[in-house]
Amino acid sequence: MKPTVRLSELTRMKKLLRKAKLRTVCEESRCPNISDCFSRSTATFLILGKSCTRRCSFCNVSKSLPALPDPSEPYRLLKAVKALNLSFVVVTSPTRDDLPDGGASQFARCVELLKRHGVKTEVLVPDFKGCPRALETVLAAGPAVFAHNLETVPRLYPRVRKGADFNRSLELLRRAKQLSPDTPVKSALILGFGEKKEEVLGVMERLRKAGVDGLVIGQYYPPSLKHHRLVKLYTEEEFRFFEEKGKEMGFRFVVARPNARSSYRAAELIR
Repeated sequence: MKPTVRLSELTRMKKLLRKAKLRTVCEESRCPNISDCFSRSTATFLILGKSCTRRCSFCNVSKSLPALPDPSEPYRLLKAVKALNLSFVVVTSPTRDDLPDGGASQFARCVELLKRHGVKTEVLVPDFKGCPRALETVLAAGPAVFAHNLETVPRLYPRVRKGADFNRSLELLRRAKQLSPDTPVKSALILGFGEKKEEVLGVMERLRKAGVDGLVIGQYYPPSLKHHRLVKLYTEEEFRFFEEKGKEMGFRFVVARPNARSSYRAAELIR
């Protein structure tokens, strides 16, 4: 997965996103892979606005009062996807605790519309506050891949993922696999918040027991001095250790690298 940057495609991508009034998590989160992805005319599309109702200390997505869902958003997304000639896209959103279904119906609309036009979708969803009906709504739309990121170990949730609950997120993944056994289920962890090796391995084992098929592990890079401080930079050897352990645990695929992110080159990972 050697990164390549084609400036003409990168510029075209940014112009297209602005014209379609679409946002990407690549830009909002200051992802280290943004130049590589944009230059290949792909991105992780951010629906339901750019404002999150929670206060995760590591995330760069805006924390403010979100706007109501835009009915035209799925169609603008389809137009951009067709212009980019994509057959597989990743769609995610900020956490929308202000919405009764957490935004599940908007996810479903996007998946259904893209599917009708021959585009496969990986959904990277928030926890929907553990609402079973919201999860069922998304899965009923038929995403090609279902993903929800645990991000860190249970001990660090109060500081890193304020408003989230580790067991609730793990149960969401377990239920997703139970409800749709043939749909690949993914999760991701970010290292560098102060977790211990044994804690990471423990989370990996719990994910596997929950039926999660794939795992991505990457390095945390603070977006600014206001975000959660970086406690540890992991070596390539340490990432290889977690990758090998994941394979031993029986994950269908596991990627552990410093710049690995759950949706980075997602189509290649699934293939």
